[in-house]
Amino acid sequence: MVLKSRFAMLTVLSVCAGLLVGPAGCSSSSESNGGVTSPSSPQVSVVRLLEDLAGRQVFPRDNWWNADVSNAPVDPQSDAYIRSLGGAGRYMHPDFGRSPYGLPYVTVGASQPRVPIGLFRYAAESDNGFPGDAVGYPIPEEAKALPNYIEGGVPGGGSSGDRHLLIIDRDRWLLYELFAAEWNPAARQWEAGSGAIFNLSSNDRRPEGWTSTDAAGLAVFPGLVRYDEVFGPGEITHAFRFTAGAVNGHVWPASHTTWTAQGYLPLGARLRLKASVDLSGYPPPVRKIFEAMKKHGLILADIGVSLFVQGTMDSRWDNGVLNPAFHSIKATDFEVIQLGWR
Repeated sequence: MVLKSRFAMLTVLSVCAGLLVGPAGCSSSSESNGGVTSPSSPQVSVVRLLEDLAGRQVFPRDNWWNADVSNAPVDPQSDAYIRSLGGAGRYMHPDFGRSPYGLPYVTVGASQPRVPIGLFRYAAESDNGFPGDAVGYPIPEEAKALPNYIEGGVPGGGSSGDRHLLIIDRDRWLLYELFAAEWNPAARQWEAGSGAIFNLSSNDRRPEGWTSTDAAGLAVFPGLVRYDEVFGPGEITHAFRFTAGAVNGHVWPASHTTWTAQGYLPLGARLRLKASVDLSGYPPPVRKIFEAMKKHGLILADIGVSLFVQGTMDSRWDNGVLNPAFHSIKATDFEVIQLGWR
């Protein structure tokens, strides 16, 4: 989490280039989503960190992450829920930036070897492998020894923090996610708190009652603010994930409940940035992020600091620009969409 001791003036935001501090990310070598298919001939798997995937469809267009909620009804208890987040005293914060802040993701090819997870702490609700495929996750060797492949930036994951490891098979369009990922050198095995695998061409949801690698039972990667999309040519067409300090059960599309605290939002609840919020003073990249919040909203996915929005760990982010922009948006600038709306 990146916090500033004081807010910069919004006049700084007039310089769009302030967000761009490095070269563009690598372009994807794949040209179409396709289904879950094997390549026609064996190929060496190419491992890429933060590959540019802006041109690819993550989950079908009618998936809950991609829904247009511009005209969705407001929940009757919206004002009370907003107060539970902190009301006018709570500002939005970008829970991402340069290492170690944010969540990295890595892409691999279909031939990447599957590595069994030696220990899941929540084994009953974890996936051991994709159905019909070899058991395991396509974890690249780089994740053991190199920094920034796992949330927190520590090679091999370390032993503290959420330590999400997000892997995308770009050929078969599968998403592999691990929570509390850690390489155990003594046992010579990967271990994790939980693991979930998603077909990015499908609307399949976790079984009711199951967790994933977040508290809500949702996929993590689809809800991230990503550099390749913010600076890509098109609009951002999905919701973002955010956290709250307390929750009250869950509603669709979430599948998992952590605890029940009356008066708070349930996991799976969706916020929408009010149409009346003026975005004209923000530079185009920031405005693109906020426009997505008006059209697709934010989905409550996990427990943490209220109104922290998750994104990728990327050296190209400039939090000197992002932080004051996000901090200018208060909880009262949002409204809660009717719970469970679909």
